[in-house]
Amino acid sequence: MTTHPLRIGTRGSPLALAQAHETRDRLIAAHPHLAAPGAIEIVVFKTTGDRILDRTLAEAGGKGLFTKELEEALFDNRADLAVHSMKDVPTQLPDGLEIATLLPREDPRDAFFARSGGGLADLPAGAVVGTAGLRRQAQVLELRPDLTIVPLRGNVQTRLSKLDAGEVDATLLALAGLRRLGLTSRISAVLEPETMLPAVAQGAIGIEIRSDDSDTRALLAPLNCAETTVRVTAERALLAALDGSCRTPIAALAMLEGDRLHLRAKVLSHDGRSIFRAERRGTAAEALLLGADAGAEIRSQLPPGFFAAAPH
Repeated sequence: MTTHPLRIGTRGSPLALAQAHETRDRLIAAHPHLAAPGAIEIVVFKTTGDRILDRTLAEAGGKGLFTKELEEALFDNRADLAVHSMKDVPTQLPDGLEIATLLPREDPRDAFFARSGGGLADLPAGAVVGTAGLRRQAQVLELRPDLTIVPLRGNVQTRLSKLDAGEVDATLLALAGLRRLGLTSRISAVLEPETMLPAVAQGAIGIEIRSDDSDTRALLAPLNCAETTVRVTAERALLAALDGSCRTPIAALAMLEGDRLHLRAKVLSHDGRSIFRAERRGTAAEALLLGADAGAEIRSQLPPGFFAAAPH
């Protein structure tokens, strides 16, 4: 075993730190000796995605912007594990790294904030909705093509302050992050998946390690949530089949009842006018196959050049 503290690598945003602290607390609950002073260290790294605030992630290069520096820290042995929001993690990981554990998933739905209160349907025509995500933009325009969408970047607190300042009339945020930050009292409405299908793996925390680090893998093993693993496996298999990125509005949600898995997915054009859907039901053991199959079905429906035509 190593003699240095168990080093948890994380981004420095309030939400990222909350997720790192949750990971630490679960580790201590599973292994009481880790409660000793200095047994665990939280190490903060600034990622490319944290530095770029003047344009959307799609324009900046898509997925991987929030994981690259953390993965470099793993390779360089500056961290033993990295805590990620799984919706930020590319489907292809670097050789030598793996997602060893998925914590129990929070509520994956999106939360809606409007200065006037109410839900998406209650906004007046021409109201300005701020969001940096093409998935949310496309689904808002699918339902309300009369609304105006503007980019809105920054962490949860930054976006809410911009809403308060009147820069936008409404915005959307992941309910999971708001719960982890204790900010649910401000929500105007929670959007059901039928209205706003979530991002792939939204609400799930993944813990990445070096593949050859058996000690850390053993420490993390008791933390893994089997249900979350099945659901996220199906959703990420769909994403991999679509070769999706932040430049394409892709939404999916897998739900598990007992051993039965239900996957819903859709891909949209950025203006919400073209929509391609797939749905699969099967057993938990078929999660990978169901996701890949649904992704292949949607891909077969897409017109030539659909991904290339997505805004950069």
